Order: sequence, then structure tokens, then C-alpha cells
Amino acid sequence: MNEPVGRFGSARTIGRGMRVAPALSNGIGLTFLFAFIGTGARLVIPILIQLSIDHGLQPGNVRVSYIGLLGLIGSVCVLISSASLRIATKRLGTRAEEGLFTLRIKLFDHIHRLSLADHNDEKRGALVSRVTSDIETLTMFFSWGGLSLLLDGSQMIAVASVMLAYDWRLALVALSVSAPLILVLRLVQSRLVYAHNISRERNAQLLGVFSEMVSGAETLRAYNATDLMITSVAKDVRNRGDSNIRAGVIGAFLFPSGEVFAVFTVMAVVGAGLLIGPSGGLSAGALVGFVFLTYRFLEPIAEFTEVIDQTQSAVASLRRVLGVLDTPIGPPQPTSPIVLPNGVLSIDFVDVSFAYGSRLGEVDDDTPVLSSINLHVPGGQHIALVGPSGSGKTTLARLIARLADPTVGSVMLGGVALHRVDNADLRQRLIVVPQEPFLFADTIAYNLRFASPDATDSELRDVFRDLGIDDWLDALPQGINTNVGQRGGSLSAGERQLIALVRAAVVRPDVLILDEATSSVDALTEVRISKALSKLALGRTTVSIAHRLSTAARAERVILLEQGKILEDGSHRQLLAANGRYAKQYETWVTSTQSNLES
Repeated sequence: MNEPVGRFGSARTIGRGMRVAPALSNGIGLTFLFAFIGTGARLVIPILIQLSIDHGLQPGNVRVSYIGLLGLIGSVCVLISSASLRIATKRLGTRAEEGLFTLRIKLFDHIHRLSLADHNDEKRGALVSRVTSDIETLTMFFSWGGLSLLLDGSQMIAVASVMLAYDWRLALVALSVSAPLILVLRLVQSRLVYAHNISRERNAQLLGVFSEMVSGAETLRAYNATDLMITSVAKDVRNRGDSNIRAGVIGAFLFPSGEVFAVFTVMAVVGAGLLIGPSGGLSAGALVGFVFLTYRFLEPIAEFTEVIDQTQSAVASLRRVLGVLDTPIGPPQPTSPIVLPNGVLSIDFVDVSFAYGSRLGEVDDDTPVLSSINLHVPGGQHIALVGPSGSGKTTLARLIARLADPTVGSVMLGGVALHRVDNADLRQRLIVVPQEPFLFADTIAYNLRFASPDATDSELRDVFRDLGIDDWLDALPQGINTNVGQRGGSLSAGERQLIALVRAAVVRPDVLILDEATSSVDALTEVRISKALSKLALGRTTVSIAHRLSTAARAERVILLEQGKILEDGSHRQLLAANGRYAKQYETWVTSTQSNLES
């Protein structure tokens, strides 16, 4: 997966994230103001302590009323601080959740707009981890780490300002001694960024492996290969654990380094204060108050050492999320789309070549899957694509559906080049029924209604009747409300195909592309599928990828492909009469079918 943001620093990555999800930075100035007021109000306490020592606790004269007044002022400041920090916390939490909601939705939408090549390049589990694991890491960061950065950052600025106004000499001592910690943190941070990037990548890889293991559980059990695969997965688990340990070891160095610099800073401030003393205009109360300020200044630094670890993990996750969002959707959408004409649509291929390895519109060094294809399919015609495996049948259908763009040449629908057609317009006019239709783990009605949300149960049943398969629907336990199971596992392959055909009919497309799946169904279901397909194809331009030549015989026109080229083109009868390659394949198929029936 393309991740161009990987070269950017943490600050730039966070900045990009805020531009992608503006809610993250919406009103951040006001939020910071409340945080600044909250931390600033707390800084009055060291000043009140100094005043109490220098003016309220004089030898032989304890000014109780004066100290009480200072205590009252301190209580008001604490209340102001608590209220301001609560407002800042609430604002930050609300904005963070709104921003992450936007980011998650954008990511989910973008993943579904990526090209099939990008989906094939990246394991599905790894893509899922972007929406789940990586976003969850960001959620955890904003729930604590982001809040700490905001509050601690505002506190450090406020404390540093008060320290300089309080006693610039001691302030310079404190800042000078603690300054090298920034260099240490910077050095450790760069290593931590790399460690967390590796950790997140291995986590995504592990999720991808787990996803495949769960999806292939039936196959693994059938071959008794579960133990073998678990041994293989153990390597990925170990790699993920090692990367997490490395990141943890580097992160563990941060906290003690902050503690060491904190001790040195306080020692230096106390030593310098004693040297300056009353003769230098520094009272005992002022020194005590400044020590309190020093601790206030060092508290955020100590927390920063903990927050940085979480921050870098969050930045690594954000970088991966932005990497997906930076991956161009495929195929790209036109800036000035042309609306497809009404009515049935013709299909035209004009000097089309295609190679799966090509990404930049040029044929690569490999042999193209399709070479110089010129084809015209009149509107309303039913054609069958036949040919051996690897001949280019599926690729030709994918180009018609614009699941990919040709490397060379142009594919046209209704006289309009597909790259000029808006995707929403195309998907309303053209439907693909794949060889293995995907069904959600819900009812038949749900699996039909997501294609047409406003359709009623009665209208859905009418579609079954129109296709002549309402008898099959009525035989199901709960009819249209029958649950199909995980990925349609409660139904046979042929029954899943029937639902896919009904789903296509619900949309009422003008172009239908069908990847035939009758090779693994029983005879009765095949008859039902053929009957439904014949009715569905009426009045529509239909392209069937025929795996059985009986399907080709029922089509109006047969296109024989071999090695990415059109070898023969004509009706079933014409091609048999020509006694060419198709006729020989058909004769072989008939002989094989009869032999199977006799045996």
C-alpha cells in the first residue's frame, strides 16, 4: 500500500491528520485558552506560599487574617483552575471523537473505492486493521495522551513565563539544566518512531494472517493442516511480539531520563538560590516559591516522557491511515463526467490491450492479457465469452464493468468512453454477478434490499416470480426472511447464485455481466439458474463468461478468446458450421458430457 506520508515527521503527520479530519483542530485555540487559564490559576499557589512565608510568618508575629485571606484566594484559584480544565478536557474529548469518526468513515469509504489491484496487493485483514486497530490506537491517544500534551504544554508555557517574571536568574538556571533533556528526547524519539512503525506494520500483517486463517478454517480442517498453519502463524506472532518489546525497551528509557534531569534541575535551583541569598534580593519565601514553580515546570516534562511513547505509536497509526487515504482510488473518477444515454447500451472495444502489471498506462514487459481487441456489441444482445483459462474472458468483463481501465485503447458504453462516466451512474446501469456471489450473514431480504433500500418484501417477492423461481423461495423455511448464514454458507452454491441474480434484477440494469457458476450445481438448480438468467437477460445487453458450452449455445453470439485475442466471433450455429476451434471444443464437450452421463 502506498504510504507517501512515511517520510514526514511527527508534527507534519499530525498536521495532515487535522486537515483530513478538521474536527480535530476545530476550536483548538479556545480549548488551549481554557487549558492555559486552568494551569495558570494553579501557578498562583507558589506565589501565595511565598507571601505567606515572607509576610505572614514573621518572627513573633503570625498574621492569621492575612494567611487566611491568601488561603481564600488560593481556594478561588483552585476552583477556577478545575472549572477551566474540565471545560478544556470536555472540548478536547468531544472534538477528538468527532474527528476520529470522520477519519474512520473517510478511511472506510476510501478502501472501498480502491482498485482491485490495490486490494489484491494488500491482505484484507491488513486493510481492516487500518479501520480498527490503527484508529483504536488514535482513540486511546486522544483520550489520554492528547489531553496530556495540551494541558502539559500549556502548563510549561505558563510556568516558564512566571519563572522568568519571578526571578530571571533562577529561571535561566532551571531552563539551562533541563534543556539537554530535549536533545535526549529528540534522539530517543527518532528511534521510537521507527520502532512503532515496525510494530504497527507487523500488527497489520498478523491481522491479515488471522483473517485468512478464519476464512479458510473449513479447508484447513479438511486437510488436517491446522497445526501446520498455527506453526506458521506463530512466526508472525513472535515477530509482532519482538517489535513490541523493542518499542517498549526504547520507551522505557524515557521515564528515568526525565527523573534524572528533574533531580539535577531542583538541585541546581536550590544551590543557585542559596548562593544568591538575601544579599542578592532573594528571600526565603521566594526561594521556596520558586522551588514549587520548578516542580510545576518539571511535572509536564516527566509526563512528556510517558506521553511521547504513546504519541509515537499514535503517529505511526495515523501515518498508516493517511497512507491508505493517499492511495489513488481506482479507476480514477472523471472531473467532467458524461451521463450515459437512456435505454439499452451498446459495448465497444477500440484497440484495447491490457496488462495487469501496468500501472502507468503503458504495456509492461510481460505479455498483455488482452491484445488489440476490437469488438462491437449492439444494445440488447446476449453474448457469451468462451475460451480456456487465461484466455482473457474475465479480464474483458472487468474492463466492461470498469473494475480496471485498459492499458491501451478505449472501452465505450452507449458510445461514451467509460473513463468519462461517473461511477454512480455506471453502477446504476451496469451490474456484475460474480462467479462466487458474496452474501452477508443476514436474511435473503437484507441481501437484496441493500441493492435497493426502498424495496418492500412484496416487491422483492415479485422479482422472484418474474424470474420464475418463486417456487424455490416458497420452499425455504422462512421464505424471504430465511437467514443465509456466514457468507451464505447455509445455502448451496447454486442457491447463492439465484439470490445474486435476483439482486441484479432488483436494480433493473441495462447491462448485465455474469460470471457463470453452474459447474458445481445440481441439475435442477442449473435449470432454475438458466431459466432465471434467460428472463433477466431479456431487453438487456448481457455478457456471460461461459464455463459450460451449453451456456454459449443459448447466447445470441459467441466470442472465442485465446491468448488475449478474439479467435472466432459468431452465433453458436455459425461457429459450428465453420468447423473451427469452437466447433472442436463443443464436440469435445458434448462427448465428455455424454460419457459422464453414461458412467
